[in-house]
Amino acid sequence: MTYNEAESRFTIGERPSVLSLLRLRDDTAMPLYRQIEEQLRELIVSGSLPPGVILPAERQLAESLGVSRVTVQRAYAELRDDELLVPRGRLGFLVRRRPEPVRPGMDRLKGFTEEMRELGKIPSSRVLERVVTEDRSIASIFGLPSTAPFLRLTRVRSGDGVPMSREIAWYNIRAVPALENGDLSGSVYAFLAQHDGGRLVRCEQTVEATLPTAAECEIFGFDAPLPCLLIKRHSYNQHSTMIEYVEGLFRGDVYRYRLNLST
Repeated sequence: MTYNEAESRFTIGERPSVLSLLRLRDDTAMPLYRQIEEQLRELIVSGSLPPGVILPAERQLAESLGVSRVTVQRAYAELRDDELLVPRGRLGFLVRRRPEPVRPGMDRLKGFTEEMRELGKIPSSRVLERVVTEDRSIASIFGLPSTAPFLRLTRVRSGDGVPMSREIAWYNIRAVPALENGDLSGSVYAFLAQHDGGRLVRCEQTVEATLPTAAECEIFGFDAPLPCLLIKRHSYNQHSTMIEYVEGLFRGDVYRYRLNLST
């Protein structure tokens, strides 16, 4: 993974040293590793330890604090698992920049491309698979015969170059034949709107929590599985014909849905 932040050390004379910011207590039942981990977490989240700062190596911090190296290892491991730190070998650990949370609304039907543009992000897609196929279970979702053809499109969707989701979508090419060979490198919703019977006017959507597979962790750059949102969408045209069924896995560390409710 590439980081654009300038790597810098917390040194006396430039910024307060890490040691001056940590306070270990012996009058509490909280383990020492947990005290270190919680204090470092608060310093990182609050911005007192900004992205790009390199924290001391395990042995160095352990000796300075007068604790065992295992204690520091456990504290750093917790922060690594939450993607707050990145190891830099003998140099120590880099405080990483986490992607800004994305908070799209659910007040109207819109595609990923439009959603990212509204949030001021540059959308992009990487096609992993595009194939016309038959699928009995998918046909039943569309209410079509088992031999009905579908376009299956698997893509990684990104905002400002950060992978946000992996989605598998099936499209009803009987309803919109142009889908089979059309240019879908951009917004599929924009493509559909240009063809008869393709404009989507409503959808049914469910959201559930899940964990990514090993392959999905690799796509998102996760060292270990982190909670994700699985969004399933059934989309219809103005004639109530189902055009799209999509299962999108959105990374839970940067994606937050916003709901506007009223009585």
